[in-house]
Amino acid sequence: MRKSFFHCVCLTVAVIMMAACSSSRHAGKSSMIGNLEGEEYLEKFIEHAPRWKAVTGKVAFNLNMGSKGSASLSANVRMKRGEVIQLSVAPFLGIEVARMEITPDRILAVDRLHRRYVEISFETLSGMLHAELDFNALQALFFNEVFLPGEESLDVADAGRFRISSEGTQALLVPESSKAWSYQFFTGTESGLLERTRLAMEGTAYAMEWDYSDFSELDGKLFPRHILASVEGTGGKTYSLDMRFSRMSTDAGWNTSVELSSKYQRMELQDLLDLLLKQ
Repeated sequence: MRKSFFHCVCLTVAVIMMAACSSSRHAGKSSMIGNLEGEEYLEKFIEHAPRWKAVTGKVAFNLNMGSKGSASLSANVRMKRGEVIQLSVAPFLGIEVARMEITPDRILAVDRLHRRYVEISFETLSGMLHAELDFNALQALFFNEVFLPGEESLDVADAGRFRISSEGTQALLVPESSKAWSYQFFTGTESGLLERTRLAMEGTAYAMEWDYSDFSELDGKLFPRHILASVEGTGGKTYSLDMRFSRMSTDAGWNTSVELSSKYQRMELQDLLDLLLKQ
């Protein structure tokens, strides 16, 4: 259980590293989407997009690590816009054994059984990768939203910052790429839903996709109960994290922070990665 959880932690860190690099955006003109000019289509998409303050529920994870096998676990998920993304594993009578918490400032992973934790700030990660990392981009991926890295949210005035084209039954939304990263958002022209987000590192084989499906109503809007995040690397290697959500609600009445006693031992991120690589 702990091994599965911390493998999921590591993949999530990889997702953050790939997905959250910020850069400024300036896009050009767009084509027709159905009977709408592209920018008008995106304006309507942004205007009608869900803006949940909070989302909670259960999530079943299946981590596929290629030749290294797979791992599965279930967790409680709680997300509060602009504040936190929490994943809690509590298999025994509701007793929490592990937790991951992501806030705008840092990532925290806690192993309660062995009273140890890993904590690393976005500032530290940015320094390690020589690229600015952004909590808002990761939050948008979990909330099934189109985003501009470095921006807290989109409004209708941002429609002109995307290049828009028709891709069969989907509209492709592309903010101007930075020197290191490119971003693509695929929305259904009929449904008006974000169906896929793709991020790629320019000049390399590294890319990541988040595919959204099984949409069902959540507080009057549609939320994807199935999210598949996959990371592509060199040599055709692909790792994926399959997430299936249930018991969803928009309850916001819960505590957004976790406190650890002095009995917990801090591990460095490299120590955790070394431990996992040996398993």
